[in-house]
Amino acid sequence: MSTQTKGKTVFLLASMVGWLLSGGALIYLTPFLANQITPSATTHLWMENLTRGGYNPMLAIAGGGSILLLTVIGNAVWYRYLEGNI
Repeated sequence: MSTQTKGKTVFLLASMVGWLLSGGALIYLTPFLANQITPSATTHLWMENLTRGGYNPMLAIAGGGSILLLTVIGNAVWYRYLEGNI
């Protein structure tokens, strides 16, 4: 059984959190995307009801997009410069 450094453990946990938050943002965008891709009376009603409750897809676009970008950059930096050096 191989051992793993604390740095790699922290990286893996941080990366996992980033991917989970990005996936959550994508799930939050599902009603908006459904209404944009295949607009129908049902998806329009769905969006109308969600909007009354405070649904804001821009939150998921901005937040999820920035988290995804940071996660991808972090992964690239890790594998490019730090993998095997710690």
